[in-house]
This record gives sequence, C-alpha cells and structure tokens, in this order.
Amino acid sequence: MYYIILISVLFVVELIYFRIADHYNIVDKPNHRSSHTSVTLRGGGVIFVIAMIIGCILGYTSIAFSLAVTLVGVVSFIDDIKPLSQLPRVSSHLIAVVLILFDLGMLETGMIYWLPVLLVLAIGWINAFNFMDGINGITVLYALISIISFGILYQNDKSFDILVIMGIACLVFAFFNVRKKAKTFAGDVGSVSMALFLSYFMIKLIFETGEIGYLLFFSIYGIDAVVTILYRLKDKENIFKPHRSHLYQFLANELKWPHILVAVVYSVLQLLLNYCVILMIDNNVLTIPVFALLLIGLTFLYTIARILVLKKITV
Repeated sequence: MYYIILISVLFVVELIYFRIADHYNIVDKPNHRSSHTSVTLRGGGVIFVIAMIIGCILGYTSIAFSLAVTLVGVVSFIDDIKPLSQLPRVSSHLIAVVLILFDLGMLETGMIYWLPVLLVLAIGWINAFNFMDGINGITVLYALISIISFGILYQNDKSFDILVIMGIACLVFAFFNVRKKAKTFAGDVGSVSMALFLSYFMIKLIFETGEIGYLLFFSIYGIDAVVTILYRLKDKENIFKPHRSHLYQFLANELKWPHILVAVVYSVLQLLLNYCVILMIDNNVLTIPVFALLLIGLTFLYTIARILVLKKITV
C-alpha cells in the first residue's frame, strides 16, 4: 500500500509539472545537435528532487544529503529555464559534493587528504552523466540499473529505503520518457541531481568496503564520456559545447537505431558487468591489477566498436 501511494503521489507531481512546463514553455526545441525531432517538455527529472525531499521528510535520508541533491537540482532547473554561466553551476556542484562528504563523515582529519581527489572525480562524474542525457530512456534506465545494483548491496542497510524511493521515481519518469516519442526529458535538473545521488552511494560504498572495483558500476557511461572527450580534444573542439559525438548518438542518429534499443543495450551491458563485479568482489578476485585490466579491456572494446561504427557511417 505504501508503494502504491508513493507511485501515485509521484505521478501526480509529474503531471502537475507538465502543466507548469507547458504553461511557461519549458521545452527542448530540436536543433542540429539534437537527437530528437519534436518539441518536448524539459525538466521532468524534477521528480528526482521531489522524491529526495519526500525521503528526507519520511526520515529515510539525512538533511545534508537531501540539501545537496536539492541544491544542484534547483540551480540546474534554473539553468534549464534560462542558461546560467559556469560559476553558479560549478559552485553548486562543489558545495553539494562537500555536503555529501560531510554527511559520509569524510571531512574528518584523517580523511581530509582525499577531498581534492573526490571533488574532481565527483564533479567529473556529474558532468559526464549530464552530458550523456541525449536520447530517450538512456539516463533513466542507466540510473535504474545503478540504483538496483546499490540496492542489492544495501538491502539490509538503512540506506535501502531511499534507494527504493529513487527507484520508484525512476520508474514513474520512465513511463513518460522511455517511449519512441518522449513526453519529457530529464533536463539538467534530473541528470545532475541523479548524478549526485549516485555519486553519494559510490563514494559511500568504496570507503565502507575498500573495494575500488565498484567504480566499474559506472564504466559504460564513464568510458563513453572520457573517450569522446579525448576524441573531441584531438579534433580541437570545445568540449563544453553540446555535440553529437558519443557512440550512442552515432548509433541513434547516423545508424538510425531506435533510441530505446540503444538505451537498453547500454543499460543491459552495465547490468551484466555490475553482476560480474559483485560476484568477483564476493569471491575476492577483483584485485587492483584485475580492475585495471578490466578497465583497459573495456576501453579497448569500446574504442574498437566506435571505430567500426564510424567506418560504417562514412562508407
């Protein structure tokens, strides 16, 4: 009964937001860099911030963690409506990451030396996750796979409830987004807030277990983002400008694969990899050398796939 009420509440919240977005013309209009061809409501990912606030009210998460997600969500929502400069966006990311590190008890004297590294990695992940939000279904399905993976590991922990709430929010959003013609896109408000949420659990998991191998939970997205940036730097492009250079964009735009198929392929590959990671860690075989070899191997396979796809496009 509790889950039915929660689903109903989030559905109503999303429908109310659609009316607001429609009234104030908060939309994504297609351009030459877009992967969609029709005007679509932007910012439906606000439901992730609402779900986080609900979780905090119910006592399933801390105020600091909720405040961090809400902060980046609000700033990103403003950016969705009227583009902001880099300063307020980056500042909100920095403050939010510091808040989650504080919540995780990592600002204590013994852990302070990790702060610069964690700030760089977390903000890099937030931006990578944000840039990957380009076709129907890819962000929400990938996020759902990550939440399920964390949920398996935290099913007997107090963190499990907020993972369930955010998972339900993903399912509600997916109802409107995982379609041939999406009703709404996540927008920066959705992708940035979700990226921070996932960052929290990745940092928490690694420092509780000491297993760096869990980083592979983000490897499909991460490798695509990093290799794409390297290609764009090689071509002397501005990496901060919108583009259509990710492998998933080539598959959807140039090869005309259905958006949902591409999103499902990315998500299923990550799910299978996460399953293998959990098994390997449970059996104490995912050592740092094995982790490095897996990362190199996955990057190699991705690069080969990218080269083959580009060859097919240029033929």
